[in-house]
Amino acid sequence: MEQHEDQAAASSKSVEIAVAVIILLFGAVVVFDSWRLGITWGDEGPKSGYFPFYIGLMICFSSLVTLFRASRSGNEESFVSRGQLKLVMSVLVPTTVYIGFIAFLGIYVASIIYIAFFMWWLGKYPWIKIVPVALGVNVALFLMFEIWFKVPLPKGPLETAFGLS
Repeated sequence: MEQHEDQAAASSKSVEIAVAVIILLFGAVVVFDSWRLGITWGDEGPKSGYFPFYIGLMICFSSLVTLFRASRSGNEESFVSRGQLKLVMSVLVPTTVYIGFIAFLGIYVASIIYIAFFMWWLGKYPWIKIVPVALGVNVALFLMFEIWFKVPLPKGPLETAFGLS
């Protein structure tokens, strides 16, 4: 089992190629949208897309160079092991679910669930410690943002039922 955890989940070459492709797509979106806005000079100076267009071209060019170099390299060393990737995913997946829950439950209820889940699952804390910490952190956040700073955060059905939205 230990040996399986040390196996490579991805090589440095494959990660470099994937990142280069993602950045190339980002640069292409910048170039396309800048073209839509106008990349020429108008009567009063450059149009809205002039500078972003050239920045997007530089991003595309740089990512193409990186993509070319990565695809020709023989760098097959491990970027991340399966065990390391498993640890990262054990945080990334629940955090992604938490972000999705914010839209439906509001930030406070979603945060209570998120904190409680991590304390229980990864920290192995007893519920006698989980409940006060999860509730206390969110009460502090509510007081700080909603009362003191007057910054409304996303609310869900529970906050609406209590008239806090």
